[in-house]
Amino acid sequence: MDNFLSIELLRIGNYSLTVIELAQVLIIISIAWLFTLLITKILRRYFRRKNLDIGRFYSVSRLISYVIYVIAILFSFQALGIHLSVIWAGAAALLVGLGFGLQHIFNDLVSGIVLLVEGTVAVNDVVIVEGIVGIVRAIGLRTSKVETRDKVIIIIPNSKLVSENVTNWSHNDASTRFQVKVGVAYASNIELVERLMLEACNNHPKVQHAPPAKVAFEEFGDSSLVFSVFFFSEEFLAIEFVKSDLRFAITRLFRDNGIEIPFPQRDLWIRNTLTLNKE
Repeated sequence: MDNFLSIELLRIGNYSLTVIELAQVLIIISIAWLFTLLITKILRRYFRRKNLDIGRFYSVSRLISYVIYVIAILFSFQALGIHLSVIWAGAAALLVGLGFGLQHIFNDLVSGIVLLVEGTVAVNDVVIVEGIVGIVRAIGLRTSKVETRDKVIIIIPNSKLVSENVTNWSHNDASTRFQVKVGVAYASNIELVERLMLEACNNHPKVQHAPPAKVAFEEFGDSSLVFSVFFFSEEFLAIEFVKSDLRFAITRLFRDNGIEIPFPQRDLWIRNTLTLNKE
């Protein structure tokens, strides 16, 4: 048995890899994997019992798994006979040489740790990044995956989620206010316009009744009176479809009650100048 464990599997210069060293590495990795599963199971039960945010659970469990696997890798190097001092010396020399070229990657890595620790953006949060609305599906150590309304997965560097302005609708304790704007003819009954716009909002199941919707007379436009109806809703991701439903309803109510939505109009003056050449 001892002879089998001491069999050399690989030799590079003065370094040799034996069966027992490979077995030790496999045992270390297996222990790390089992320990990660155990910690994840304990955390999941704790978060469910405390009714905590599930996105926060994914962030914490991912960070703990990173730490466990890094420790396992370091122990694996030790088991293989590779001294950590050699690794740190080589890593320092490598980082000095490639530091400027890899600064964006390091920035993303540090940002990933910040996200996992602070939890400002978590899995299943609805966010707006660079004008794109989506759901955070995964937060990695360097990049995160955001699923857009079109069911397209976008890979976003973590630095953008930390250093740039990101709107996180999931952090709102209450609903968010949105608006729909429409123009009506100057001869319209403005009190009726207000009532019909409120009726369209009050009849929509995704529009909240408290706080109630309100109509604002925005401005005297070039060819119409401009009104906006402000309403509150918790339908963050599909809010464009809610707005579309309201536009359909407002258009229908306006037509049924004789309210005209005018098209842009311009008065065109033509000046005709006739020049007679007298001979």
